[in-house]
Amino acid sequence: MMITVPTLPALCLAALLLATPAHAFSELQEAQVETPAEDEPAMELPQPEMPSLEVPLPDPIRPAMPGASAPEAAPRVLYDVMLLPEPVRRIRELIMAACKAGDVEALRAFLSTGANATQLSLSAVEGDPIEHLKSLSGDDQGHEILAILYEVLAAGFVHLDIGTDNEIYAWPYFLAIPIDDLTPPQRVELFKLVTAGDYEEMKAYGTYIFFRVGISPDGEWEFFVGGE
Repeated sequence: MMITVPTLPALCLAALLLATPAHAFSELQEAQVETPAEDEPAMELPQPEMPSLEVPLPDPIRPAMPGASAPEAAPRVLYDVMLLPEPVRRIRELIMAACKAGDVEALRAFLSTGANATQLSLSAVEGDPIEHLKSLSGDDQGHEILAILYEVLAAGFVHLDIGTDNEIYAWPYFLAIPIDDLTPPQRVELFKLVTAGDYEEMKAYGTYIFFRVGISPDGEWEFFVGGE
């Protein structure tokens, strides 16, 4: 007598039928799940999109060079004094004439006073402004500072803050250009005012730090200061 041993799938099916409540045959037919044909590819379920783990990094921060100019287009360098408003042109000529005459006292007539006093130092000036100018000079007559003032006003200039309350005509133009951007001819012009040693020191700051002059469009002498 041969005993037939049920196969593993048959045993599993029997166990499933015993573990579940009885249903009508028609209900079993409806509950059956159709399996895809062997030649029909199985449906692929869409994979959930994984969130990106990349965090956008901010732009690198570049430390500003002390005294460096703002990253704006360099102003136009001007040499033609006829481009200056008449009040600016006139006071410039008067100041330069006093310098050529060697008379530091003659500058007093061109200095503004009161709340809008001509700035002659980065800090407050104590006492007489002419005496202060003499103190800046290498000689006791103030002739060296007159020579510096003359050469500054003889250099090219720039027109800054146009159309604002701070509009100014400023000498020399080096103050508005990063020192490393000067062309060879411009460096030659710079050496009319400073030494090569001064130039190397300015390169450490990235900007011109020697004397400069500013005159407002209405002819007010606004400042004559150095780097101190």
